[in-house]
Amino acid sequence: MSQGPPTPAQLAELVDVTTAMRTGIDTVLAGRSELVGVALTVLLAQGHLLVEDVPGVGKTTLAKALARTIDAPVGRIQFTPDLLPSDLTGVNLYRSGQFEFRPGPVFAHVVIGDEINRASPKTQSALLECMQEGQVTIDGHSHQLPSPFLVVATQNPVEMEGTYPLPEAQRDRFMARLTVGYPSAADELEMLDARESVDPLDTLAPVTDAAGLGRLIEIARRTHASDALKRYVVDLVAATRDDVALRLGASPRASIQLLRAARARAAMDGRDHVLPDDVQALAVPVLAHRVLLSTAARLAGRDGDQVVGDLLARIPVPVASTTARWGTR
Repeated sequence: MSQGPPTPAQLAELVDVTTAMRTGIDTVLAGRSELVGVALTVLLAQGHLLVEDVPGVGKTTLAKALARTIDAPVGRIQFTPDLLPSDLTGVNLYRSGQFEFRPGPVFAHVVIGDEINRASPKTQSALLECMQEGQVTIDGHSHQLPSPFLVVATQNPVEMEGTYPLPEAQRDRFMARLTVGYPSAADELEMLDARESVDPLDTLAPVTDAAGLGRLIEIARRTHASDALKRYVVDLVAATRDDVALRLGASPRASIQLLRAARARAAMDGRDHVLPDDVQALAVPVLAHRVLLSTAARLAGRDGDQVVGDLLARIPVPVASTTARWGTR
């Protein structure tokens, strides 16, 4: 495929498909349009998504609805304290005089990891190679995972009983973290009516397949980002490393993933170029879970979302006289 910017026809295809996906997921999760938009952005940016909140607010439903819109193999993992790494990645079995590899549930285009922080750190770490390199190494042999490959993991707050905090390296593999929150009274009432006789997930039909998704990912990746826009991303991420409220800032991987996500958001909006608005809209979901607060900040009751929000207000935003500047190559 050409390495030039996406054509209007390609962008129109991407917008049509993602709009249909969003519409379908909205029928399952009422009033969560903003969350659905970020989830689709992560999907197009070929990242991984972490969904966090208390039980029962729709974390797994969001993951399952996103997977249902894609006609591709889906792997489901229920994380428990006794889960072993081989239960995720697969195992070599000795049969008929030779070893035969039996793949685990990670060998799918979409992997749903339910309550990931209920498994031990050893089992959580089994996903590191999968999420970063798209492969699994077992007994010295590497096995490639399908492409595109997306992990949608849910987790309960670490204050809840029976949870293990995700290590920094694991959190850094997730492009974005979403907090679902409780629905409004109107949305909850609509949910009661919608689920009285049938589960909306049962009627959710696929919108695209793995090949189509791969094509859309490539279109989004070719969305143009100007040098000034890239500098803004770098300045924002670098500021997390110098902020006194943080004892650990975001990694260079965060810069790469923030720009990828911004490209995907621009493409979903029908644009062939990225604007500072795209970066600002995604900065908190992409950066907040990667930073560690200082003791003083924690005692003051602050969280990563607030610190990143403060940085957004403080870092100068590049200004263009016309939007044409952002689209100039």
